[in-house]
Amino acid sequence: MAPVHEPVMVAEVLQLLEPRRGGFFVDCTVGFAGHTRALLEAGADRVLGFDRDPEALARAAESLAPFHDRVELVHADFRELAATLDQRGIAAIDGLLADLGVSSWQLDAPERGFSFRADGPLDMRMDTSQGATAADLLTDVREEALADLIYGYGEERFSRRIARAIVEARRTEPIVTTGRLADIVRRAVPKRGYQRIDPATRTFQALRIWVNRELDGLDTFLRDAAGRLRPGREDRGWEDEGGHVEGEESEGGGRMAIISFHSLEDRIVKHTLRELDREQGLLTVLTKRPLEAGEEETARNPRARSAKLRAAERTARAT
Repeated sequence: MAPVHEPVMVAEVLQLLEPRRGGFFVDCTVGFAGHTRALLEAGADRVLGFDRDPEALARAAESLAPFHDRVELVHADFRELAATLDQRGIAAIDGLLADLGVSSWQLDAPERGFSFRADGPLDMRMDTSQGATAADLLTDVREEALADLIYGYGEERFSRRIARAIVEARRTEPIVTTGRLADIVRRAVPKRGYQRIDPATRTFQALRIWVNRELDGLDTFLRDAAGRLRPGREDRGWEDEGGHVEGEESEGGGRMAIISFHSLEDRIVKHTLRELDREQGLLTVLTKRPLEAGEEETARNPRARSAKLRAAERTARAT
């Protein structure tokens, strides 16, 4: 049975990116192609889709078979946006979407090692074709460094206890499964009444971010993306004999929409878009506050509860 993944906030993405205008769009995290398919069905002329996960690209190709002449899929990290567009001679795009984070089907697959719900190999790589697994990285990371990353990426206040427990446990035998790691973390965290989430949740998030370098270069990617959006157009019309401007019109530029799932990502997106708006004049932020999924969607798709959508439009010129 094929894994199921429901893309989040599709209606909001379509409203903000306006693919009905046509044009060339980029889906930086194509996954199983839910958003890509929606963009194409709504009127996008072409879509270039990125993903680090070979399995995701294979599934996306199946889903997008009816649109094979309007879509291209690339096995690449979204941070390779500029180089990939340059290789294809694409100077400007009309819209861009990045749905950050891990897909539901990745979390639900024990063999991927993202979740502790079922025991599996401690992998956590989004790109299974390269790079070190979480088990590899835990083999010799220093206790202090491990505590810092669990605190920094997982916002886990018991990070030092957890790091110490992991280092002690690996002296006995390597930590190579999700089940063993989760047990180590749970025993290290003090039990104090009701716990809203599993004690291992924040540590698993931190390790996943570490393994996949999820925050590295995110701000640079956003700047690259902004620079690739088609600039808006201001038509000043003409001046009559009295110097009055008539026929003044303007046309909005290309748009970008970014969906994040935890505060660390959203913070980077928020501040980078704000800087590109207020300080550089390259963008106009369209979402003063992030959009969130409605009650109907979150009831149907619990993953959408933590989604935050921010969007911006390219201005006619940078100041």
